[in-house]
Amino acid sequence: MATPSPLLRLGTRGSPLALAQANLVVAALRAAHGWDEDAIAIVPIRTSGDRIQDRPLAEVGGKALWTRELDRALLAGEIDCAVHSMKDVETERPPAIAIAAFLPRADVRDRLIGAATLAALPAGARVGTSSPRRSAQILRERPDAQIVLFRGNVATRLAKLARGEADATLLAAAGLDRLSEHDVGQPIPLETMLPAPAQGAVGIELRADDDRRLGWFAAIDDVPTRTAVITERALLAGLGADCRSPVAALAEPRADGIRLRAEILSGGGEECYAADQVIARPEDAAEVAAELLGRASPAVRALFHP
Repeated sequence: MATPSPLLRLGTRGSPLALAQANLVVAALRAAHGWDEDAIAIVPIRTSGDRIQDRPLAEVGGKALWTRELDRALLAGEIDCAVHSMKDVETERPPAIAIAAFLPRADVRDRLIGAATLAALPAGARVGTSSPRRSAQILRERPDAQIVLFRGNVATRLAKLARGEADATLLAAAGLDRLSEHDVGQPIPLETMLPAPAQGAVGIELRADDDRRLGWFAAIDDVPTRTAVITERALLAGLGADCRSPVAALAEPRADGIRLRAEILSGGGEECYAADQVIARPEDAAEVAAELLGRASPAVRALFHP
């Protein structure tokens, strides 16, 4: 007897963290709709970002390295939806693709592995990261630090640290928690390091004309997370930020509007322009972006392309 086809083919990167996030989506859909275990098939897809790990993203295609293979499979009908860490998704998306749902956002903070605090790092410490935002924030706090390129999944980066390729590194608390690595690293206060836009948020994309499945995902969409992430992505769009741009942001919906904290930095952390405002709508983040760029030096504005 033939095995019945699944209701949903869910595409994802194949890293342990990506698979953990995909399984969170599966669990949410099964709980919402009462589906059995065979209703959803997880389809791992290897992306260019997984294959190329020895160079910064800016040198090899930017954030599209994480999405283009999933986009192709989605638009070709090989999968029905794609699960993403939203901080890895480029701001401009194809019009044929819609963000159907967001899971509730997890801890937005970074964790420092290798020392209790940034202040406790030894003089001249080597800190492994590939993030322009983290690099700039680290150097703002510790100008004596040396930034070492670290790419790869969580296990790869922790292994590099264990081999002594750096004295410390930073990883997203959300990813560590989703991998049950709750005791790894020390959380860095938001007052010290604002997160990357959309950090800690998992989003699911579908074909924009797939009304039936869009309805399925509406049942698991977390509205506060959607509001926060759309606001932070509107800030990125207003800034014209790309993978070379040191930018941090955190939007928090509340009764009187959306509190948006944001900062843009020079690559070495010497300059930082910050905003902390309550705005009415996500699209108002574009005004915050314009205000930040208006205050920034020519050197910092050159890192953005509004």
